[in-house]
Amino acid sequence: MDRIELELYLNGLLDTGRFKDYSPNGLQVEGRRRVDKIATGVTASLAFLEAALEWGADAVLVHHGYFWHNETPQVTGRKYRRLKLLLANDINLFAFHLPLDAHPELGNNAQLGARMGLIGESHFGPDDLGWMATLPMPITLAHFVAQVEQTLGRTPLALGDPDSELRRVAWCTGAAQSYFEAAIDAGADVFLTGEVSEPTTHISAESGVAFLAAGHHATERYGVQAVGAHLSERFDLEHLFIDIDNPV
Repeated sequence: MDRIELELYLNGLLDTGRFKDYSPNGLQVEGRRRVDKIATGVTASLAFLEAALEWGADAVLVHHGYFWHNETPQVTGRKYRRLKLLLANDINLFAFHLPLDAHPELGNNAQLGARMGLIGESHFGPDDLGWMATLPMPITLAHFVAQVEQTLGRTPLALGDPDSELRRVAWCTGAAQSYFEAAIDAGADVFLTGEVSEPTTHISAESGVAFLAAGHHATERYGVQAVGAHLSERFDLEHLFIDIDNPV
């Protein structure tokens, strides 16, 4: 597949022009023109790039790429080693941040909800990134925690009464703890995300709404996999998801 064709298709598929983001979305590092093998992963770390190179990837597609706002512009240290590997081996780097969170079918939130058996019925928070679902019947927080652990392979940090009943479930992947109050205002009984902050404990206790932090990486593994599988099916590209585990 031609790299330019792939770039245009991904920008349209993920509607990159809709978002004011913290880093550039789309092609971040240009590599070879012909793309036959594409590796996907959560973050373009050096370990991920080395694994993709060993597999023979022509392009990599990640959720967390480079050139974030307020980062140092100098190409030194870790940034130099990562960029050197890409440039020396002519590998393309595609990165999509908020567009990958937001896509209604292939996005991180859509994919996490599908794996949890949650049917999103409404949205909340900035850019409508937060999702809300109503369970067919109430379950306890302890039951929901067990379901998250089974689905993600992680024991989440849970704030709230284990015996409390849940009916309205809100979620937003990654570092979305700042969406907690918006989830409360939207009527959630529990909010599931990746990370937690110090004030979260008090917000949960004072509101009576449960909170789960299941890992930034763990909650954002599924969007890139879905996009990679979609590209493989549509364009007959060879696709490999490379999971560089991260406990955060």
